[in-house]
Amino acid sequence: MSPFEHGEVFVLDDGGEVDLDLGNYERFLDIKLTRDNNITTGKIYQAVLDKERRGDYLGKTVQVVPHITDAIQEWIERVAMIPVDGQPGPADVCVIELGGTIGDIESMPFTEALGQFSYRVGAGNFCLIHVSLVPVLSVVGEQKTKPTQHSVRGLRSLGLTPNILACRSTLALEENVKKKLSQFCHVPAENIITLYDVSNIWHLPLLLRDQKAHEAILGALNLHGIARDPNLKEWTSRAELCDMLLEPVRIAIVGKYTGLSDSYLSLLKALLHASVSLRKKLVVDWIPASDLEDETAKENPDVYKAAWKLLKGSDGVLVPGGFGDRGVEGKILAAKYARENRIPFLGICLGMQIAVIEFARSILGLQDANSTEFDPDTKNPCVIFMPEGSKTHLGGTMRLGSRRTYFQVMDCKSAKLYGNRGFIDERHRHRYEVNPDMVSRLEDAGISFTGKDETGQRMEIVELPNHPYYIGAQFHPEFKSRPGKPSALFLGLVAAACGQLDSLSHAHKIPNGMAKKVSLYQNGNATKFAKIPADGIYSSCNGVHA
Repeated sequence: MSPFEHGEVFVLDDGGEVDLDLGNYERFLDIKLTRDNNITTGKIYQAVLDKERRGDYLGKTVQVVPHITDAIQEWIERVAMIPVDGQPGPADVCVIELGGTIGDIESMPFTEALGQFSYRVGAGNFCLIHVSLVPVLSVVGEQKTKPTQHSVRGLRSLGLTPNILACRSTLALEENVKKKLSQFCHVPAENIITLYDVSNIWHLPLLLRDQKAHEAILGALNLHGIARDPNLKEWTSRAELCDMLLEPVRIAIVGKYTGLSDSYLSLLKALLHASVSLRKKLVVDWIPASDLEDETAKENPDVYKAAWKLLKGSDGVLVPGGFGDRGVEGKILAAKYARENRIPFLGICLGMQIAVIEFARSILGLQDANSTEFDPDTKNPCVIFMPEGSKTHLGGTMRLGSRRTYFQVMDCKSAKLYGNRGFIDERHRHRYEVNPDMVSRLEDAGISFTGKDETGQRMEIVELPNHPYYIGAQFHPEFKSRPGKPSALFLGLVAAACGQLDSLSHAHKIPNGMAKKVSLYQNGNATKFAKIPADGIYSSCNGVHA
């Protein structure tokens, strides 16, 4: 999937490469999904073709209805029985997202399948929430209902009737607008939910609760007798705390796909989780890696100067993964600047690999050091193609999913950030790795490979021991970061960027299921009491007293 077309490619524990929406579900619900939770047209058609080749249809003509639509329903019912929350037994409710826009030819079989499904399971077992945009005309400020009316009409013509309307708008829906939508869309006014712009995304569950969206869903599914009231105390505290943060921490993201921030969505969320835990307001400076290169200095000096000014003004530098050689030299320059100027640095996947290349060039004097991805004929290959990889079949052939990393030494920053555990499990997505034949030379020069895989031949974590914070990880720690459980390496980066890394190791962890009340002080004056989320980290620093 192209990052420019789809945003980031989210990776699951089982190695499934999926749409970033599944990452949102994992973060918000703190669950672990599988590749089967991602249903695509290709998967459905492949399953039907396999059945036909086996003779399961006994020579019958295979059609979209009923064979494709039946396959979609069977897939949903099968996956719905697989627990994703770590608890035994199937879930009580399965959430299905039918993506796209009503009327899209791509989603027609899925729409038809869900229409059949709702009829088959009957009322009380199926709740349809239709998400629609209610635009506001800037000239007169009027909220227009026509797009929603037309989409609901199209939905009903396809055999689906919405129980609830979730209306996206810049401002809360006016009462007369709700009445109009109720009248024309045949949905009770109390079941029309307005999702207006909020200060941070964590307010959205609170917004839904305040409008009793859960009551509407429970009513549609006949679950009033067994459901509990929503417990969102910790969530509320986190949302309110995020709004109160004033002191900034600037993190420069030096990447290839900075034109679309969704390309790095999990990175942004992981940085946000860490900064809120440390009571800092996150400010991200986007720097296209190619803007730092000498070629840009010649062709567009103003862009070159602006990029370097942003980099030099940052408190920390993050170099994410990527594919292809565009911008690689810019990433290497960013890593060099962070290393030489002792700026906190975190390199992920390709970001780790370029940190190794830069170290080999600058410290070992190997000016032609490179990755065979970018220079197949390099005489000093610091990064090589993995032996088990395929250069002819590129789809889904990378080293994917959760893999174990073993710490080689415990007296290092990464091991301490992970709680001094002997090993960790993180998610991967790469084809190239640090050349094991060069490891001893690199380590003799002062760099340390503190994490390796079970064979000891694949480098997973690299650190500079004499640097305030300079860490590279072959895995993607951002995929497992959660609002109440920030990723360890991101927490370390933000803590180092705001001078709190030393105190972080002494920070007091709040026990699970508990929340403590603290007073937040600004300029010596108490401003507000807030409950700190369970599993959060708090410490006395920079005017915030716990």
